[in-house]
Amino acid sequence: MRIGLDGRAAKWYRGTGIGNYTYQLISAINSIDNCNDYLLFAPEDSDLDINFSKHFTVRNITENNTDNFWDSINIPNILLNNEVEIYHIPQNGIGMPNSKECPFIITLHDIIPYRLPDTVGKSYLKIFLEQMPDIIERCDGIITVSEYSKNDIIEEFNFPRDKIFVTYLAAESIYKPIDKNKSRDIIKHLYGIDYPFILYVGGFSPRKNIVGLIEAFSKFSVKNSEFKLVIAGKKGISHTLYKEKAEALGIEDKVVFPGFISMEHLPYLYNASDLFVYPSFYEGFGLPPIEAMSCGVPVVTSNTTSIPEIVGDNAFLINPSDIDQLSSALDVMINDEIIRKDFISRGIKRAGELSWYNTAVQTLSAYKSITN
Repeated sequence: MRIGLDGRAAKWYRGTGIGNYTYQLISAINSIDNCNDYLLFAPEDSDLDINFSKHFTVRNITENNTDNFWDSINIPNILLNNEVEIYHIPQNGIGMPNSKECPFIITLHDIIPYRLPDTVGKSYLKIFLEQMPDIIERCDGIITVSEYSKNDIIEEFNFPRDKIFVTYLAAESIYKPIDKNKSRDIIKHLYGIDYPFILYVGGFSPRKNIVGLIEAFSKFSVKNSEFKLVIAGKKGISHTLYKEKAEALGIEDKVVFPGFISMEHLPYLYNASDLFVYPSFYEGFGLPPIEAMSCGVPVVTSNTTSIPEIVGDNAFLINPSDIDQLSSALDVMINDEIIRKDFISRGIKRAGELSWYNTAVQTLSAYKSITN
């Protein structure tokens, strides 16, 4: 079978959930599949740092040079006549060719723009809402990342259940336990963080509940004054809101915004932390808790949407709307060494059950199911 793959997100959107998913999927398929042939579409001069097998042909696409990935990805026709037997668009189907001469399969990670439109960037929201009905109508199968997202998709679009395939994500291999003292020395040198800290990583969208996290940390810090809260990520529009919230609570010296952290440094940041917290209101999968677990860091996270499905009982689950419950969970996970060690052990085990190998195998099974 000759399979087409839109790999542009692996280059243009690397470092985000969709970009990392696309990259890791391509890399895993390249490693395991010696039967099918692949036509991979990538931007010109892409260096994906993948040693492609003879089964992969890379076709370069001229870069669109727009400031927004979701505009850049919309190149109307990149397939020639009947050159592949199935075509996979991993970035929610956006960028699907206008003409259709083979089955299309998309990875639809979640439908957050439908569920929580106020939490999504305006450009992405507009493109998603305008294009998704047509994308769903024209695709022959959907890969998604959790049973929760699968049920969401069925409910919203009435798409056939047997044409939706769930493939879990996984932490990348760089996320693993690293000596804590070494990690702390590196993070101190790079970011000036030389104190005990609770870590949040995962974007600044309102659905991530960072305001609630800051409120809970304020309560926690009354009895745990030596700890700071590190909120890592690119300082966008919401940064001012969160900074002002910390100031209003009188803890501006305890809430630290180090800015964007490169993937090269993230494993050290995870390992240097005392606790990872992820109180999101809504996730299609929620990869940061799995990354933290892979590093041997205990996790407090939400009991909503897909998160319990993904982490199981291997993290301390809380109602993200209950500030007191979140604050209490932080206190328990910091101060009860028996509970900490238990969650660390179980978290490492759970993260190890998820792999990109499995994701690739399940994706190949989806391709076969759609083309048979």
